[in-house]
Amino acid sequence: MRVIAGKARRLNLKTIPGMDTRPTTDRIKETLFNMLQPWICGCRFLDLFSGSGGIGIEALSRGADHAVFVEKNPKACSCIRENLSFTRLSDDAQLLNMDALQALRSLEGREAFDIIFMDPPYGKDLEKQILEYLTDSSLLNEHTLIIVEADLKTSFDYVDSLGFSVCRIKEYKTNKHVFLNRKSE
Repeated sequence: MRVIAGKARRLNLKTIPGMDTRPTTDRIKETLFNMLQPWICGCRFLDLFSGSGGIGIEALSRGADHAVFVEKNPKACSCIRENLSFTRLSDDAQLLNMDALQALRSLEGREAFDIIFMDPPYGKDLEKQILEYLTDSSLLNEHTLIIVEADLKTSFDYVDSLGFSVCRIKEYKTNKHVFLNRKSE
C-alpha cells in the first residue's frame, strides 16, 4: 500500500499483519480520490475506522488542511503513528485511539468536517450507528460529504429517514463507496 499522489506520493505505508484491517487497495483509493479531488484542498477530513491510516494520509498528501484519524485497535494506532511520521504529515493530524462513537462525542462542538470517510467492519451495522449519531451532530454541516465503504450487500435504504441523501454510489468487485450528504431543507 502506498500514497498515490501529492506531497507524500509514492511512499509505502505500513499495514498491520492479519485480518483485523482491510486496507483499501491502491486502485480503489486512486478512484476514490479522483472523485474527491475538487473538495480535498484545504478541507478538514475525518477518517473513522482508520486501520493503517491510508485514506486520511492520502487526503493530507493531496492538500487537506487537517485530518482526524479514529481507530480503536492499539496496534493499528501504532501503525498510523508510524505512517504519519514516515510521510511527515503528523503536524496536520490528530489520532484518537477509541471507539468511533466515543470519538465523535469527544469531537462534538469543534468545527464541522468537510469530508467524513468511514470504513467500518462489514456486517455489523456500524455505519448505520454512525449515521444515526451524525443526524444531529455539529460535526457536519449542509456541505459535508460522507463516504461509507461497505460490502456490496449493505443496504442504505434507511438514510432518507435520517435526513441524508445518497448522491453517488461507486461499486467495485467486492465493495462499494456510498456518498451521502444532508438533504436540503
